Amino acid sequence: MRIGLSGDPDTLDPTQTRHGSGFVVRTALCHRLFDIGQELEIVPQLATDWQWTDDRKGLVIKLRRGVKFHDGEPFDAAAVQYNIERHLTMPGSARRSDIRPITGVEVIDEYTAKIALSAPFSPLLAQLAYNAGAMMSPKAAQAAGENFGSHPVCAGPFKFVERVAQDRIVLERFADYWDKDKIKVDRIVYLPFPDAAVRLANLRSGGLDLIEGVAPTDLETLRQDPHLKLAAVNGLGYGGIAINVANGERAKTPIGQDARVRHALELSIDREALNQVAFDGAYQPGNQWVAPTNPYYVKELPFPARDVAKAKALLVAAGAPNPVLTMMVFNGSVAMQLAQVIQAMAKESGFDLHIQATEATSAYQHAANGNFEAFLWGWNGRIDPDGNISSILGCNAAYNYMHYCNPEVDRELDVARTVEARADRLAHYRIVAEHILQDLPIIYLYHPEWLWAFTNKLTGFVPLPDGLIRPQGLRLE
Repeated sequence: MRIGLSGDPDTLDPTQTRHGSGFVVRTALCHRLFDIGQELEIVPQLATDWQWTDDRKGLVIKLRRGVKFHDGEPFDAAAVQYNIERHLTMPGSARRSDIRPITGVEVIDEYTAKIALSAPFSPLLAQLAYNAGAMMSPKAAQAAGENFGSHPVCAGPFKFVERVAQDRIVLERFADYWDKDKIKVDRIVYLPFPDAAVRLANLRSGGLDLIEGVAPTDLETLRQDPHLKLAAVNGLGYGGIAINVANGERAKTPIGQDARVRHALELSIDREALNQVAFDGAYQPGNQWVAPTNPYYVKELPFPARDVAKAKALLVAAGAPNPVLTMMVFNGSVAMQLAQVIQAMAKESGFDLHIQATEATSAYQHAANGNFEAFLWGWNGRIDPDGNISSILGCNAAYNYMHYCNPEVDRELDVARTVEARADRLAHYRIVAEHILQDLPIIYLYHPEWLWAFTNKLTGFVPLPDGLIRPQGLRLE
């Protein structure tokens, strides 16, 4: 089975990865403690049962028996302990902020582990259903160290064969996989095609069997092709413009140093028109880290209508009536079209916006190093709202490329993690939203729909809101 990816993954190491396409590959490679279901519920994967203890400051998990890593090593509670500690302590870990409240893991017996927390942490199960719950072979990870991503060894249904950067990643069926009856293909080849039109052309010519990231503007063409099928589901993430406010020298710009300039850029953009032009109306406009239809959206703070006159006035007040801005953009066709629409809208307010097309892995590296002024990017989303903001806008968070830091935002996010009731959490998120929408380190623009296309010879594909491709049940007739 040949799968077309929207980008080339940065690394296949679950602890270090920052790229969404890599998670698509790791879904076949690396099982996690938990997974999610179609209704966003937590379901067992390598953990079969769980129970909160110690006033929700402890989580006891029962583990699946008879699971092997790809190197033949057994999966057990000691492996859970090793992996969680690796996520927390490894230099360069992108998972540390995901599970920061974890203080340790106790091995109770071979198939029982207890996770200890410094305080109740409502998003924990959701985070363990993502990369923070990925389980790697301790033996292989210790031997490879920081190079583990070049030859990952996990406990998923497929094992790693080879990777050629910018060309392909090859996996083959793992004979000792614990749920082998659900695996119907012997080999998966992942092929990166950043350009949506090129991905689609390869699918239509038979060079690919399944593609992610279908451009909404191609939907009608696909519907008319009798040889192809479509799948769609509302996503959990967002797209927007991250502004460098404190990450090195390139933050020292009018837009980086003055929130009035950031508000002027936001007021230059018509979110509804952007959705129609760039996404054929398929996405949902928004201005927060969750969509307006999400129960955690702060309805009292909706996105503003476009107001060019007000944008110009803000720029004059900030002493920057014609600011020059470089916006880094992924080099795919959809992202470039989106950037060009934003560029045209911003020009009417006085912005001289330059588009810097950049390959995805390089873009994330530039962002981490502070080598950007603005970054048009997206977040694929988590089932718990905390996962859409704490890892991005918390002080010193793994994905806080902007280096935004507001201690009151951090305090409110920390408290929201400790309470369970939606109304209680929403009260804290309202305070967070007030700060974020005033400071504008990110200008949230839209919430995407996940769109896949595949040959009608492929059966068993189930779309889930996290956008991942699960190989269980897939069959090529």
